[in-house]
Amino acid sequence: MKIGDLARETGVSVRLLRYYEDQGILASCRTDGGHRHYTADSPAKVAQIRTLLAAGLPTKIIRELMPCFLGDGPELDACVQEHLRKQLHELDGRMDDLRHARASLSDLLDASTRASRVVPSSV
Repeated sequence: MKIGDLARETGVSVRLLRYYEDQGILASCRTDGGHRHYTADSPAKVAQIRTLLAAGLPTKIIRELMPCFLGDGPELDACVQEHLRKQLHELDGRMDDLRHARASLSDLLDASTRASRVVPSSV
């Protein structure tokens, strides 16, 4: 399958497919003319990559997890559960940080709004 065919079948741009290959998370063979050729299981691999990206995982982690898929579906080997738990814990921490930042920003906005309503009195 050519890269354009894979892009059409998966709905992923050619540019992203090249990026996935550059990151070592999708493999292709090269023809004598240098064109990429993908295997029949490549659409399933792209779907797995998209699943992991949607979970917020960086390509570095995805590269480590790709060999752990059980077949062509989204199921991963049980041995990666601790790794996924760690990623979930880190995501929870980032979400907490964002909630705190949002609260601080909201407080600043409220204080600014209150300050702009105060009109100095004339003496």
